Amino acid sequence: MDLAQPMKPLAITQGDASGIGPEIIAKLFRAGAAANCVVVGDVAVLRRAAALTGGRLAIATVEHAADALAAPPHCIPVLQVDALPPDLLQAPLGRVDARCGAAAAACIARAAGLALRGEVAGVVTAPIHKEALAAAGVTFPGHTEMLQALASTDGRVPAVRMMLANDELRTVLVTIHLSLRRAIDAVTFDAVLETLRIAHAAAARWGQPTPRIAVAGLNPHAGEGGLFGDEELRIIAPAIAAARAEGIDARGPFAPDTVFMRARHSAGHPGEFDIVVAMTHDHGLIPVKYLGVEHGVNVTLGLPFVRTSPDHGTAFDIAGTGQANPASLAAAVRMARGLAAE
Repeated sequence: MDLAQPMKPLAITQGDASGIGPEIIAKLFRAGAAANCVVVGDVAVLRRAAALTGGRLAIATVEHAADALAAPPHCIPVLQVDALPPDLLQAPLGRVDARCGAAAAACIARAAGLALRGEVAGVVTAPIHKEALAAAGVTFPGHTEMLQALASTDGRVPAVRMMLANDELRTVLVTIHLSLRRAIDAVTFDAVLETLRIAHAAAARWGQPTPRIAVAGLNPHAGEGGLFGDEELRIIAPAIAAARAEGIDARGPFAPDTVFMRARHSAGHPGEFDIVVAMTHDHGLIPVKYLGVEHGVNVTLGLPFVRTSPDHGTAFDIAGTGQANPASLAAAVRMARGLAAE
């Protein structure tokens, strides 16, 4: 990071008010692990979360994101979002509620605006619930698509990809929130090649100018030479060849049931690859989540600002109990800080 530049805070969105997002945010600040962060959300929601997770915790309303830099330790600086549903606190904990979906979307929009104007170093998003978004009339199925639209300028929509990462494995997805039938149709030559370009460029920004990228096939055994599907022959292999012609170290397609083990970095066993590109959501995310949800971080590649998120959802089953583990949110904050400093 350029030390001549003034420090900027990270923005943390509160997530779905009926889920565990506000609670893990409160726990993070209580532990002193969220210094120089500002919460984009609702003061009343954060006060309730503080009460649910250990009692009294200082909460301060700030007018500008930069004001968070002066907040004392263990104090949650909140940038109050205007026009939230007035009865937001009446939404029951652990339940899908349109009020929470509307509030979550408003917080995301405010945080993205801060990032686009350069007022924050990056955005860390607490979990939202897709059904709550839909109930509120929000047309985007998740964070990634919403942030992509918010970052569009002059009709140009940035090409973005979702990466899930931990200390052992980094996976980038060609398709995300689509039904499996639709996702297969969305695996095209252009989509695979663009994913490889985005993954390569992102790795260069975080300090790996020549990342080794493994490409997982779509079909069992990567199609077995066309016996179990020909997408590898028609689409994926040609895209890999095109990427290699551009100087990208992409290899494959490999059988999706083994390539993640080959790429995994563990103690004393460096992986064969730095990134795995997977064709569909579950192909890519199950291996990373199996290694521990509390360690995973969701990163949106291709945005004009840093965005990370915990590797878990709203956990309605434990919302309001104070049991939620903030470890993944802490990892998301650490990764956002690291990426913002590149």
